[in-house]
Amino acid sequence: MRKLGVEEMGRMTVEEFKESDKFPFTIVLDNIRSLNNIGSFFRTADAFRAERILLCGYTQSPPHREITRSALGAELAVNWEKVPDTLSAVKELKAAGYRVWCVEQAEGSVLLQNFVPEPDFSYAFVFGNEVEGVEDDVIAASDGCLEIPQFGTKHSFNVSVSAGIVFWEYVRNKIT
Repeated sequence: MRKLGVEEMGRMTVEEFKESDKFPFTIVLDNIRSLNNIGSFFRTADAFRAERILLCGYTQSPPHREITRSALGAELAVNWEKVPDTLSAVKELKAAGYRVWCVEQAEGSVLLQNFVPEPDFSYAFVFGNEVEGVEDDVIAASDGCLEIPQFGTKHSFNVSVSAGIVFWEYVRNKIT
């Protein structure tokens, strides 16, 4: 066994990615403060072919050297929009027919392994600030909260790690 070289992986160009079919989900970042986390979201959105990222509140947007450092250029491929207010973004997504789920530990949350996306709907996944989490009014306006089971001593994952876990579960349900 040997590692594959980059040229053997058959990756898309930025242009091919932009024109490709996407999995029907949008990423909503609610006041993410770390530029490295934002860049990681772009890279993960690229890997799972997300429709777009909504950068809400004080979440910074490209171009920014620190975002690019983590994104490795994915910010050039993934569609994104800067939105002043997360709650407004969630209301617009719901009005457009999206199912909106916050990734948050909350009363009545659904464990990720029990989440079954409805096949005829697009989804939006909201990720909150690294310290404060998703804003309460955003949770109240959403369709529910997804919780990732954890078995150690800590009570949270890094927000960008959570994204990778949630997106894989979502996409896995779409491809199987």
